[in-house]
Amino acid sequence: MDATDFPDDLVQMQVAWNATYDALAAPRPRDTSALRRRLLLLSVRLRWHPYWQPAPSVQAARHELRQLARARGAVRAA
Repeated sequence: MDATDFPDDLVQMQVAWNATYDALAAPRPRDTSALRRRLLLLSVRLRWHPYWQPAPSVQAARHELRQLARARGAVRAA
């Protein structure tokens, strides 16, 4: 599966999930309840996104999505 196959909204959700997770994992995060709620909401949306319905290898596709999102997140942070 090619990285360009992912819908942009799915990649953006994964980037947001990564950023929220990183914010929650930071030392002494502020408003942890809001961060946890956001992480849960994003997790549910990622899990039930329509893209995953026809995917032949969901686990491999999710791994590829995480890698793509980390790469995009790193580019934005730089």
